[in-house]
Amino acid sequence: MNNIELPKQARSDAIASIKKYFETNMSEPIGDLPAGLLLDFFVEEIGPVIYNKAIADAQTRIQLRVSDLDGELYAAEFQYWPRLESKRKTHRQRQTVTSATMRK
Repeated sequence: MNNIELPKQARSDAIASIKKYFETNMSEPIGDLPAGLLLDFFVEEIGPVIYNKAIADAQTRIQLRVSDLDGELYAAEFQYWPRLESKRKTHRQRQTVTSATMRK
């Protein structure tokens, strides 16, 4: 895996969030440069852990989907005659109901 690069807007938003966190939770505020350096540290140090977890989760999800391909995509074979017979039965039942209704 190569270094994780954040898009410019995401980096800017992350730095703003770090600064707000420090203002809210720490005794001293933090400036743009220290917040950016802290972000760089976390991305380099913890980023691969998050990345690897995301890859593992994606692999698990894909493997589950692939293992159920038969259930997801199975097409019943040689169904022309059974379907035709089913349609005929349904048609006959409707005719019977219609005839019975008309006799009343």
